[in-house]
Amino acid sequence: MFPARTFARKKVGVFGLARSGTACAEALRLGGAEVLAWDDQAQSVEKAKQDGLPVGDLKALDFATLDSLVLSPGVPLTHPKPHWTVEKAKAAGIEIIGDTEVFQRELTGSGARLVAITGTNGKSTTTALTGHLFASAGRDVDVGGNIGKAVFLLRQPVRDRVYVLELSSFQIDLMPSLKPDAGILTNITPDHLDRHGTTEHYAEVKARMFTRQGKGDSAIIGVDEDWGQAIAEKITTGATVIPVSVERALAEGLSAPDGILIECRTGKQVADLDLRNLPALKGRHNWQNAAMAYAAGRALGLSLDEIRKGFMSFAGLAHRMQEIGRLNGVAFVNDSKATNADAAAKALSSFDEIYWIAGGIAKAGGITPLSGFFPKIKRAYLIGEAADEFARTIGDKAPFIKTGTLDKAVEAAARDAVRDGRPGAVVLLSPACASFDHYPNFEVRGDAFGKAVAALPGIRMTVKGNGHADKPQ
Repeated sequence: MFPARTFARKKVGVFGLARSGTACAEALRLGGAEVLAWDDQAQSVEKAKQDGLPVGDLKALDFATLDSLVLSPGVPLTHPKPHWTVEKAKAAGIEIIGDTEVFQRELTGSGARLVAITGTNGKSTTTALTGHLFASAGRDVDVGGNIGKAVFLLRQPVRDRVYVLELSSFQIDLMPSLKPDAGILTNITPDHLDRHGTTEHYAEVKARMFTRQGKGDSAIIGVDEDWGQAIAEKITTGATVIPVSVERALAEGLSAPDGILIECRTGKQVADLDLRNLPALKGRHNWQNAAMAYAAGRALGLSLDEIRKGFMSFAGLAHRMQEIGRLNGVAFVNDSKATNADAAAKALSSFDEIYWIAGGIAKAGGITPLSGFFPKIKRAYLIGEAADEFARTIGDKAPFIKTGTLDKAVEAAARDAVRDGRPGAVVLLSPACASFDHYPNFEVRGDAFGKAVAALPGIRMTVKGNGHADKPQ
C-alpha cells in the first residue's frame, strides 16, 4: 500500500468495496484526499467501516461537491444501463475513473515503466510470462492489475521499476490517461457485449491502449484477426507498431507460424527463437503469448539470451496447460481453466499422445466440436455429470472409461500411460466443462488434480500445490 498523492486535498467518492476499491480508497486517504467510500452491499460497507475506511452514503450526497468518482470496473458504465453513481457523476460533470487511472497518475513522472496487456484471450498468460521474463533477468518488477494484486497493493512507483499490468476492457474504460511504454493487445473476439453493447465498441475500448502513446513507446498487436489488423493500421501516434502473427510470416514484426519466433525489421530477420520445446508454452496460442512477451521484453531492454532463459524457466500459469509432474516419461498437465470446448481445443491441439480427463457440467454443444481431436486420444477418462453425454459423443471414435471422480481418473490414466510407454505421452486434465458438480471453481478442481497426481508413487512434481515451480533441475 502506498499513498495516492496526486489527489491530495481533493474530495473523492469511491464506489465498489471489493479488493481493488478498498485498496484505492485507503491509498487516496493516505495521500491526503477526502474520501467517501460506498457500496450497494450493506455487508461491504460494514466491513469497510470495521477496517477503518471513511465511508459515506453516496446516494444521499450531492455529487457536485466531489472532484472525482472512482468506480469499480465491475460496475456498469454504459451497458446494459449506467449505474446510478454514473448517472449522478455525469449530471454533476465530474470525472469517472478507476483505481488503475489513479495508479497511472501516480506512475507519471516517477521514472517507472509500464507494460500494459489486454485482449480477449491470452492476456493472463502473457502478463505472467512478461513479468517472469523481467524477474528472471533480475529486473525490479511488479505484476498485477486484473491478475493477482490490485494496483495499490503493489509497491510504490520508483525510477526503473517495471509494472506489468493485465487490464480488462472495463479497466481501460475507466483509465483515460493510460500510456504504457509497451502496450499489448493479444486479440479481439466478441466478448462482454452485455457491458459494451457491440463488438465495435468493445474493440474501440481495447484500442485506447495505444491512444496516448508516442515516440519511444511500443504498440504490440496481434494481427491474426481483422480487429487487431485494423487497429494496428490506424496508429499514427509515432509509437513503434509491432504486429504479431502465429498464422503467417510477417516482413515487419514478429511471427511464429511454425513455432520458430522470427523478428523482422524493414524486411530483414534480426533474431529468432525456437518456441516448440518450451515446457510451459505448448501450442500455437502460447506461441502468440510468447511473441507478445518477447516484444515487451525487447522494447524495455532485455537481451535475447535473457528472454530465452526466461522462457525456459517459466512454470506456466496455474490451471492453464501447466505441466505439474512427470512419471516415467509421462507428463501430467493441469488445464482445469478449460471450462468449454473451445478452451479444451487449444490443449488437445498441442499434444499427440493424450490420456484425456474430461467432464463436469457440460456447456452447450458439449464436446462435439472436439471430434476432430478424438484420433489423438489414446483413452478418455470421463468424470462428473457429463460422463454419459461425453461417452455418447465419443462413441467408437476413441477408447474411454467412465471413472466418475477425478482421483480415480488420475489413477487410471497414470496406470495406462505408463504401461503403454508412448513417447510424448501426456495425462491431460482439460475438462471442457464447468466444475460445479464437484468443485466450487476451476481452481479448486485444478488443485484437486494436483493432489491426486502428487499421490502417485514415483511421481516427480515440477510444480507445487501453490502453482509455483520448484527450482529448475
